[in-house]
Amino acid sequence: MSTSPGPFRSRHFRLRGIAASLAGAAAALLAATALAPAALADSADGDVMTSSNVEHVANLPKEGPFANTSAYNSDLAFIGDYAIDGNYNGFVIYDISDPESPQVVSQVLCQGGQGDVSVSGDLLYFSVDYPRESDECGAPASTPADADAFEGIRIFDISDKSAPEYVAAVPTDCGSHTNTLVPGDRDTEYVYVSSYAPSDNYPNCQTPHDKISIIEVPKDDPASASVVSEPVLFPDGGNEGGGLLRPTEGCHDITVLPHRDIAAGACMGDGVIMDISDPAKPRVTETVRDENFAFWHSATFSNTARTVIFTDELGGGGAATCNEEIGPERGANAVYSLSGGKKHPDLDFASYFKLPRHQGDTENCVAHNGSLIPVPGKDYFVQSWYQGGVSVIDFNNPRKPREIGYFDRGPLSEEELVLGGSWSAYYYNGYVYSSDIQQGFDVLKLDDRRLRPAERVTYDEFNPQSQPVYRPGRG
Repeated sequence: MSTSPGPFRSRHFRLRGIAASLAGAAAALLAATALAPAALADSADGDVMTSSNVEHVANLPKEGPFANTSAYNSDLAFIGDYAIDGNYNGFVIYDISDPESPQVVSQVLCQGGQGDVSVSGDLLYFSVDYPRESDECGAPASTPADADAFEGIRIFDISDKSAPEYVAAVPTDCGSHTNTLVPGDRDTEYVYVSSYAPSDNYPNCQTPHDKISIIEVPKDDPASASVVSEPVLFPDGGNEGGGLLRPTEGCHDITVLPHRDIAAGACMGDGVIMDISDPAKPRVTETVRDENFAFWHSATFSNTARTVIFTDELGGGGAATCNEEIGPERGANAVYSLSGGKKHPDLDFASYFKLPRHQGDTENCVAHNGSLIPVPGKDYFVQSWYQGGVSVIDFNNPRKPREIGYFDRGPLSEEELVLGGSWSAYYYNGYVYSSDIQQGFDVLKLDDRRLRPAERVTYDEFNPQSQPVYRPGRG
C-alpha cells in the first residue's frame, strides 16, 4: 500500500452517472466554495477557443432520439473507418473515413444509462447501468428494488454498421457502469464489468460490493456469453472513505495493458494495479491512496508502462471544480511512476496535473476520459474535462506534466450550471475525436511537430481502456 501526499479531507457525494441532479453534499460543496468568475464568458455564444496547434474541423450535433438534454453522449470506441459513440439512450455509429466530414451511419435506441461501449470485430459490448424491466431494448425503466430488473451488458452484432442486431444480454450485479475488453485466446475474449454503490435494499446490488464481474464470450457463439467469475478485489473491505472521499464499494473503471498482462483499476477510494496473466482471475498486486482524491475514476498507462495517470472525478462530473478555490490538486490527474514488474509493482507519486485555465461557476469541469497520443518513445496524452474542453498534455517528465494544446467552447449557460462538455476525447489514426454530452461529436486536428510521428501509427481497432502497444506504421 502506498499513499501520495495531500491534506484535503471533506465530504463527498455520489452521482450514478451524471444524470442524477446536484444535491445534498454537492450543493454543500458548491455553497462552501467561492467560485471564480467565468474565464470564458465571451464563449457562451458557442464560439470555440483553441490553441494555435489545435483545429476544430468538424461537429455533428445529436440527432433524433438523442437530440435532447437528458440523452448524454458518453464514451467512444473505434473500428476501421467507424467511431461508435455511447449515449444514455443507446449508441450512434459514425463513418469517419473522411475525418473532417463524419457521417451518421446508424442510431440504435436502447436506453439504460451510461452506455459505455467496447468493440471487438463484429461485436459491440454496451453497458446498462440503470435498471430496466427486461433485457430488451425499449424495456421501460424499473427500480433497483425489483429483483427481476435487468442491468449488465448488452451485446450487438455490428457486422452491418447500418443495421446493428441485438444478440444477447448478460446481467451483472449492480449493473455495468463501464466495461473493458480483455483479449483471451483465439476462441474467447473477456469483458471486465465495473459497477459500484451497492445497497442492502437492492436485490441485485448487495453490500459488500467488493468485486467486479467477468464475462466470458465465445467468439463463435456470443449469444452464450456468461459471467465466468466475480473476483473479490478488496477482501479487506477497501478504503473506508470519509470526507469527500468515497469508500471503495466496487470499481469505476479498469484499463488493461494486455501485452504486459497488467491492469490499472480506478476503484472509488483506491487505485490498484492487477496481474491479469489469467484474465478470468485478476489479482490485485499494488494499491495506492491519495488524500486529495475524492473519486478514483479512470487510469491510463504510458506505452512503456513506466507511468500511470489516474484521474479524480471530484463532484461526480456535475460540479464546477476547475477554479482557483478548488485549486490544482483536487479534481486533477495524479501521475505515478510504476516499477517492479507485474509480480511486485510499486507506484510512486510523481505529480498532479490540473487544467491550467480556470473555468466558471456554470461549467461542470473535472478530469475525465483520455488516451495516449501514440508518439513512439514519448508520452503525450489527450484528455476531456467536461466543459473545461479537451487538453493535450506532455507528461514525458512525470514530475512536470504540462498542457501543450487545448480546445474549449465555453459555458453552455452564463446563468446556470447545465451538464455538458467533453465526456471523452481520444486520439485515433491522425485525429482527436470528442464525445460532447450536449453538443454531439467533435473532430480535432493537431498540428504540432512533436505529435506528428503519431500519424504513422494506425489502428484497425481501438478501445481506449484496452490499451494497445504502438510502433511506427502499425497499432
